[in-house]
Amino acid sequence: MKNANKHSLPRLVRNAQSLWDDAATMPSSLGCVACIDRPICGGVHNGASFFDCGDYCRCKDKATCDLVCRGKPKQFVERLREVGGLEFANVPRAQVVPIEVLPPMVPLIDHATARVGTLNSPIVALPLYALLNIDAGTLRYPDRAALSQKFGIDPNARLVVSGVARDRKIERYWASNDRPVMLEQLAALDIALITPPNFSVLTDVPRTDNLHAMKRILMATVEMMQAGLPTALHPNARTERDYERWGELIAERPEIQYLAFEFATGAGRGERLDWHVAQLIALAARVPQPLGLVVRGGMRALEPLRAAFAAVTMIDTDAFTKTRCRQEAQFRHDGKLVWRKHPTPPGAPIDALLQQNVAALHSHHIILARTHAEKRRGAASEGFRAPNRADRQALEG
Repeated sequence: MKNANKHSLPRLVRNAQSLWDDAATMPSSLGCVACIDRPICGGVHNGASFFDCGDYCRCKDKATCDLVCRGKPKQFVERLREVGGLEFANVPRAQVVPIEVLPPMVPLIDHATARVGTLNSPIVALPLYALLNIDAGTLRYPDRAALSQKFGIDPNARLVVSGVARDRKIERYWASNDRPVMLEQLAALDIALITPPNFSVLTDVPRTDNLHAMKRILMATVEMMQAGLPTALHPNARTERDYERWGELIAERPEIQYLAFEFATGAGRGERLDWHVAQLIALAARVPQPLGLVVRGGMRALEPLRAAFAAVTMIDTDAFTKTRCRQEAQFRHDGKLVWRKHPTPPGAPIDALLQQNVAALHSHHIILARTHAEKRRGAASEGFRAPNRADRQALEG
């Protein structure tokens, strides 16, 4: 993670949730009124008693802090030059890269440890940083055959590449000067979809750090599109204004056809998940083009999101991680999916267990998607109920 001061700030804020931004119920911080960044930022709205977001910078040693903050003027200017300022408008456009429809669920496969065979799945997701040798500036695998053997997947399987990772890996990718070469090699693998690095947009840092991260997300996304990769944009955001900016950008760029969102960490906590879902739904309604969405985590967000997006796909990590923990997915008599212990002999391969779990999760998500679609159709039919005799008599009267 970033080297933000994780020790002093919590002592100043009794409840970390008070840093969640909510323009609907909280006033803007007093210092935001005259801030030069307010047209872009929109201001900070939360229950914490700070004059402005600059108060979040409380590093004891600014020389070791990597936040984009005016507390280090020289470094701050360098970081702004790194991305050409905080506005979105000067990021170049990209061509439209067609994106084929994805299924409701794609299993994420981290590696082939403890397996000897090939997973029978027509589509799989792989971690971006497991494919790259960033130090060498090239892919780790010369072709699809070598890649498929390494991960134990079908050589003909469609590939979804996920850029979600901890900041350490993401920052190494950004620091590489060989990104164009690596992206060109990735494009040769015939990838179905790639999601870019999800640079962190934290709640306990100056807003300039958020805006810098958002600009890098957009730049990384455009780089991938320019390489010919079908790419989903990560609209990471901390405030309602952040979502509005993403919506304004997407409305002007029809090449953005898919979004990606990660609910597995901070955005998936309690009521904050509901806030992000509401913002994503508003974003989808704000743009003219239909948007697809891929998510990691946030199972309970799927139903409302499917009502707003043209297609929603879950990049599932449970099938792989539960298999490693020797657990098996089973359907109860009421149709609910549960996980039960499934010990294996020492040294025995887990191919069969992984295959079973992937198949169960595929079925589970197909059923969920159909159920969500049936509920939407039912709600729509109730809204447009044909008038009965009493209705006609009332109209005639």
